[in-house]
Amino acid sequence: MPSEQFHVRVSKDYLVFCSGHFITYDADKCECLHGHNYRASVELRAPLDHNYYVFDFIALKKIARALTDELDHKMLLPSGNPLISVVTEGRKMTVNYKDREWQFPVEDCLVLPIANTTAELLARYLAQRTLRELEEKHHFRPETLAVEVEESFGQAATYTWAR
Repeated sequence: MPSEQFHVRVSKDYLVFCSGHFITYDADKCECLHGHNYRASVELRAPLDHNYYVFDFIALKKIARALTDELDHKMLLPSGNPLISVVTEGRKMTVNYKDREWQFPVEDCLVLPIANTTAELLARYLAQRTLRELEEKHHFRPETLAVEVEESFGQAATYTWAR
């Protein structure tokens, strides 16, 4: 008996976020501050529902847009990196890595519960947030959920969650 699988994918021109970041690697290196014009896409796999949908495109686009809008025009900082300290003092955020220090206005920063602001971990963060929105607001749990984060043309990372 043949097996069928249905997927829906949203990848729109407005699912973008322009953000600054830096990455630590090899336990002793830290990139210079820089930014990307990221693009995101979301793909779900699930059986068709009573309307013959995997999931409503309009609702999925709203979720994806709200999440990418949260990241837009922010300095993305990791809270789970033991090499980086992030301290809020009044209206400024001070970030330290070894002997380097940066200060940013609090309103321009977004501290994320990740270890590094790589495209891979940003994709996982967005996937986990998308899954939570799907479950809490739409009572929907897909069989798989994939989020792709492209940091420049032709250079992307994908995180896939499966139940």
